[in-house]
Amino acid sequence: MKHVLDRLLPAQFDNVYRGNRLALWVFYPITAITLWRSQHHMLAPDGGAQSLATIPLNSYPDGASATIIAIFAQWGLIQLLLGMIMLLAALRYKSMVPLLWLVLLVEWTGRGLVGQFKPVETISTAPGQIGNLVVPIVALVMLVLALWPEKNSEA
Repeated sequence: MKHVLDRLLPAQFDNVYRGNRLALWVFYPITAITLWRSQHHMLAPDGGAQSLATIPLNSYPDGASATIIAIFAQWGLIQLLLGMIMLLAALRYKSMVPLLWLVLLVEWTGRGLVGQFKPVETISTAPGQIGNLVVPIVALVMLVLALWPEKNSEA
């Protein structure tokens, strides 16, 4: 158990990845997707609220639509910060990857649960709704793999 916690929360972050390589390779496209999502939410005229999430902004008063767009853009900034930390881990501090899989697991699971209690009106299934079902499962599997030492890795 101590080795698992040492992999999740090492005494210092370095560029040595000690887990199963699949979890590292899957981490790269998830990082790219996180960075893409962030810029889309910040820069798209509707913040992705209608064009991606299918929230019917045109059926709301202008002030309500503007508020939703602003919240999506602010969420994009949070995603950018997370994506930049993920990019830093991918390029320089690979020992952070297990911890970031845990962060992704908690973030996507938490967002899905919040959405169950505070649903958002949409006109069709948003990609995020599908992601809320798929990403936590992938993140859990990748977290386990990231904590599992490769056969030729030191313990």
